[in-house]
Amino acid sequence: MGIYDRDYYRQPTRGPMFSSMRFWSVNSWLIAVNVAVFVLDQITGGELTLLGYFSVTKAIFGFEIWRFITLQFLHVGVQHILFNMIALFFFGPLVEQVLGARRYLAFYLLSGVASGAFYVLLWATNILVYDPHTPLMGASGSIFGVLIAAAMIAPNVTVMLDFFIPMKLRTLAWVLLGIAVFTVVRNGPNAGGEAAHIGGAIAGYCMIQFPWLLNWTNYRRGPWIRYRP
Repeated sequence: MGIYDRDYYRQPTRGPMFSSMRFWSVNSWLIAVNVAVFVLDQITGGELTLLGYFSVTKAIFGFEIWRFITLQFLHVGVQHILFNMIALFFFGPLVEQVLGARRYLAFYLLSGVASGAFYVLLWATNILVYDPHTPLMGASGSIFGVLIAAAMIAPNVTVMLDFFIPMKLRTLAWVLLGIAVFTVVRNGPNAGGEAAHIGGAIAGYCMIQFPWLLNWTNYRRGPWIRYRP
């Protein structure tokens, strides 16, 4: 009998849970990370929010650029994260299937970065007037990018608004984007948040329209990969 046949010398094997996690999609991991961050933030009394929320003062004047990323994984309450994760669960897989895992991860994060950047742009141009200390957080900007991309990939798929109003995915995207634009123009409630939604939507549109812009994520396969969904 060789030493590798002895029970005490064999390498430990992973359990079924860890084995299955190896095959999770990027979208599943994004949902898991968002939920884990939310739970940990609640346990610590909002410490993660203090470290990662976005504001003009912190991210721009304070040069804390990482907040363009961290804002995407913070939520203000159960309802906030619940609706965001439901939307990501339904629309994310379609976009990931078209772009592939690496491109999709970059797509998601860049849509979120664009949401913060558009928020800053409207503040800098006085289109929206608000305190630069005002916090911005949530995955909504990234998810608006995902929604717009999904609507371009499968515009005629029927979805249920509020679980009982059927409409085409393209119509849903236009309705939600229209509400965001109207709110910003009228400087209505949560105008800053809606501005972030528009920024994410613009980024999502550009990246799904010209997906070769994300080819740098698959550098080993070469920059010649070009396709359209």
